[in-house]
Amino acid sequence: MAASGSAVGLGNIWGFPTNAASNGGAAFLFTYLLLAFALAYPALMAELIIGRHARANSIAALQGISRGPKTRVFAIFVGGLGILTVSFILSFYAIVSGWMMAFFLDPIARLAGAEQLAGWLTTDGEWRNGLFMLGFMALTIHIIRAGVRDGIERWASRLMPMLIGILLLLIIYVLTLPGAMDGLRAYLVPDFSQIANPRLLVDAMGQAFFSLSLGVGTMLIYGSYISKRENLPVTGSLVALLDIGIAVIAGMLILPAMYVALAGGVEIFNPDGSLVAGPALIVSVLPELFGAMGPVGLFVALAFFLLMTIASLTSSISMLEVPVAFAVEYLGMARGRAAMLVGAGVAGISLLIVLNFDPLFDLVVNWATEVSQPLLGFFFCIFVAWIWRRDAVLAEITEGAPGAQSGLFWKIWPLYVKFVCPLAILVVFLQSWNW
Repeated sequence: MAASGSAVGLGNIWGFPTNAASNGGAAFLFTYLLLAFALAYPALMAELIIGRHARANSIAALQGISRGPKTRVFAIFVGGLGILTVSFILSFYAIVSGWMMAFFLDPIARLAGAEQLAGWLTTDGEWRNGLFMLGFMALTIHIIRAGVRDGIERWASRLMPMLIGILLLLIIYVLTLPGAMDGLRAYLVPDFSQIANPRLLVDAMGQAFFSLSLGVGTMLIYGSYISKRENLPVTGSLVALLDIGIAVIAGMLILPAMYVALAGGVEIFNPDGSLVAGPALIVSVLPELFGAMGPVGLFVALAFFLLMTIASLTSSISMLEVPVAFAVEYLGMARGRAAMLVGAGVAGISLLIVLNFDPLFDLVVNWATEVSQPLLGFFFCIFVAWIWRRDAVLAEITEGAPGAQSGLFWKIWPLYVKFVCPLAILVVFLQSWNW
């Protein structure tokens, strides 16, 4: 549940559905499913296997499978870049998650008759953004301080079922509204003319890798907490299936909701004809839809932004755990102190972005997700397939799966992670620069 919670986040709720609608509906869905299982899942397994073998943070883990002085230095670089990258991802993620908390409180304020407060909660501003970012970070730090079993595991096992339940209830309701079937058709009816478009392939691959939190050491850290008795290929499959499943199900909420908004007179297309996506979808289009629903819209908004806050939190705790695990294991800090210091550092970066939003927000997002994360995914594949000894990899897998050597996973996975995954990641990385 904790590893799945890391993978399931805001990207599943708003990124996947609008990517699908902009790239041929079911044509994108089919391509995404194919690439997620054929390429992203093998990369996920690489991180889980390294993590469980090393039982350590990303730098120590990569050094532990290195073969000589040069690869050990390379391990410090890759592990350090992963810690830096995930910290910057969390810095902008905390800002957006703060918006989700503010919009969650908005219907509560309206129900209480505090219209002025409700207006402040839904109006972009430095004070609102800064205060709710700090509140979200404080909640994340609180969970991380409690440790793995009492903090991360306990909260993930509570929050993930809530997330799935709220998502399903919202889908059932939205599908009863006028215009919902048009959105469902846009999502599920394929436009196979888009299959030849290389942008669809790049978007699908990027969505699969980003959604599964690959490349920044998150899954490596969670792998280090997995028991030796667990079957790693099965565990990795469950994580991938839950993440992909929630992304696909979220599409059945967001796309119909957007077309319901269109039927109600809300503009859902940009001037260039593309669908509104990203933060603009969550903080402009959908609130207008909820407002047009009348009194029931307040309760729908409350449920939706509770869903978004939960999705944010399950991912943020996994992000903060990466630098905190390094501080605890590598620097010898107490967990509580490490969580406070690292969390305060990330919050400081977030405040800097809040105060300089226009020049910094997109810059940090693009650097972390389009440059650093694909390169880190490539480096992890190199480590597990080219640097770590093949017999040691097999020994780790067979710890919880004695028959793995003769199974389908071992016959396919080593070749995928050695040749196909690195090449695919490089293609995504290079193509992202062309667009």
